[in-house]
Amino acid sequence: MQLFDLTGQTALITGASMGIGFALARGLGQAGAKVVLNARNIETLETAANTLRDDGITVDTLPFDVTDHDAVAAQVNAYETNHGPITILINNAGMQHRTALEDFPADAFEQLMKTNVHSVFHVGQAVARHMIKRGSGRIINIASVQTAMARPSIAPYTASKGAVANLTKGMATDWAKHGLNCNAIAPGYFDTPLNAALVADPEFSAWLEKRTPAGRWGKIEELVGAAVFLSSPASSFVNGHTLFVDGGITACL
Repeated sequence: MQLFDLTGQTALITGASMGIGFALARGLGQAGAKVVLNARNIETLETAANTLRDDGITVDTLPFDVTDHDAVAAQVNAYETNHGPITILINNAGMQHRTALEDFPADAFEQLMKTNVHSVFHVGQAVARHMIKRGSGRIINIASVQTAMARPSIAPYTASKGAVANLTKGMATDWAKHGLNCNAIAPGYFDTPLNAALVADPEFSAWLEKRTPAGRWGKIEELVGAAVFLSSPASSFVNGHTLFVDGGITACL
């Protein structure tokens, strides 16, 4: 299983203090990588890091605001100088805001785009500049089932995740020649803090179970295999791809 071994790799995961980001950090750590957790809240970040350390995973923390271009570049550059290369990046930070499109606040739209799309550019560019010099690196952007589908009240989120998938294609197009593999994972409906309101809604959960061929919500641990695959030598010729992990929901009407 050496194709999936991440020993000696260092993975930066944004939005890693909880939910999908935390689960992916744990999964990559268990596969052998040192993980670098990013979030804005230092207290929750350290709590998450200590939990992983208790599991025997090597962890660093790197607090910064993913929407601040200058802060991102400064922190990434400093880490590379003081601690060594970031060889894997998972752009996971994201947010949701549910409102009918005709009533959607302009400031919420701007903040959602900054968090879900601009951050992928800011962190991706800062890390890729170092990867390009080394001639290798893995970038994984977290898209969504909404990359391919839409539902009422989340049109801007749908637009943002469509942009993430296309930005991933652009990254691969520009950076594959430098030895980088740039791909995306598109989760379906997973039981996460971001979906807490939907998980708590019996009507929505019943609809989802009928709509999804697998008949249930996803468990965040079920995203780990895809992340390890796209981070490892096993995916050496996979580039610009969006891998849907969704229980089959995008495969059927």
